[in-house]
Amino acid sequence: MRRKICPPGALLFTALLAGACAALAQEAVHKAPDPELVERARRLLRQVPLVDGHNDLPWEYRKRVQNHMEKIDLRAGTAKLDPPMHTDIPRLRQGGLGGQFWSVYIPVEIQGADAVQAVMEQIDDVHRLTERYPDTFELALTADDVVRIHKAGRIASLIGMEGGHSIHNSLAALRQLYVAGARYMTLTHSKNTDWADSATDAPQHGGLTRFGEEVVHEMNRLGMLVDLSHVSPEAMRKAIAVSAAPVIFSHSSARALDDHPRNVPDGVLRLLPKNGGVVMVTFVPSFASEAVRGWNALNDAEEARLKALYPGDPERVKREAEAWRKQHPAPRATLEQVADHVEHVRQVAGIDHVGIGSDFDGIESVPLGLESVADYPNLFAELMRRGWSDEDLGKLAGLNVLRVFREAEAVAARLRKERPASDVLIEEVDGKR
Repeated sequence: MRRKICPPGALLFTALLAGACAALAQEAVHKAPDPELVERARRLLRQVPLVDGHNDLPWEYRKRVQNHMEKIDLRAGTAKLDPPMHTDIPRLRQGGLGGQFWSVYIPVEIQGADAVQAVMEQIDDVHRLTERYPDTFELALTADDVVRIHKAGRIASLIGMEGGHSIHNSLAALRQLYVAGARYMTLTHSKNTDWADSATDAPQHGGLTRFGEEVVHEMNRLGMLVDLSHVSPEAMRKAIAVSAAPVIFSHSSARALDDHPRNVPDGVLRLLPKNGGVVMVTFVPSFASEAVRGWNALNDAEEARLKALYPGDPERVKREAEAWRKQHPAPRATLEQVADHVEHVRQVAGIDHVGIGSDFDGIESVPLGLESVADYPNLFAELMRRGWSDEDLGKLAGLNVLRVFREAEAVAARLRKERPASDVLIEEVDGKR
């Protein structure tokens, strides 16, 4: 996750300070989960596959060791690496994970043909992960694969592309990435694509262009899930309106509880019962906690202020920023706040439209109580404490997203009979680029 830097200015800083202080005044409370409920959660997850919508382990391999997989041993554990990672095999087993959408993220700075190459290399990482640890991971291409692999005691490994820039405005590239194993694509990342608006960029397209709609249609024909995390609210609405299949939000939370632009507004949540889609609630601290979001805004504003004061002295900027952080310690998000988001999505969209999308190994900090992939049972224990039934928890764990996956497969089977692959070019419908 990348936060936007706020421009310097005394009025802006004062406003941020007031808002953040109000948020920080509502200090979050975290209590250790009931061990009996944790064990009950573990039993549940042995019966129902827990499918996480987003984990950035493949990017850790690229960032840390240039995709030399032998240099990070997932069997030995990664918690003591510098910096520590959130994911390894012992903790995956402890957490009861049944299926994982491994994110094949590439930064928005990589564009064009380089983006296509980079995403193929990240997809290759997932394939090699399953080959390197065949007793733990198996590639899953269908919903039935996930169920079969979970029953066999392994972790179903699915592939999700994070950012439509990965296809370089090419429906042919989209199709071949599907052949390579990608089963969802997030339409944007932190910046707009040529055909879709991002939640964290200035809108340009009114949500989706005509080519953006064509991308959604072709994803429907393939059976690739349309992922609306990272996109603007207008892009969310447009994609839901034009999609023939249920959509997903692979790692987002509720904007009513935390006014981060990456979260999902209630108006969009209310569209999900008709569409059939699922919001996979994330563990990103600034998406879960208004206090964390407010502190991040303050920190960004302070850094911007210092850079304006000392434009030629980066060492002083760094030194004074560190001093400011010591005087203003960052708050921590909590497991309970994540549970609040889960409950809000259930309340507004319904129990059939909520799931889990942690973003482990894509975040620098984690909520208290959800420190790594070992800790999923803690969240389920908290929801049990709040009165959730095992039936509803099973839907949250994975049954909802598997239903969406099956519906997308059924839509694809019908559409492939009705129409051929699209050969539309972006310049034909959106004009020259």
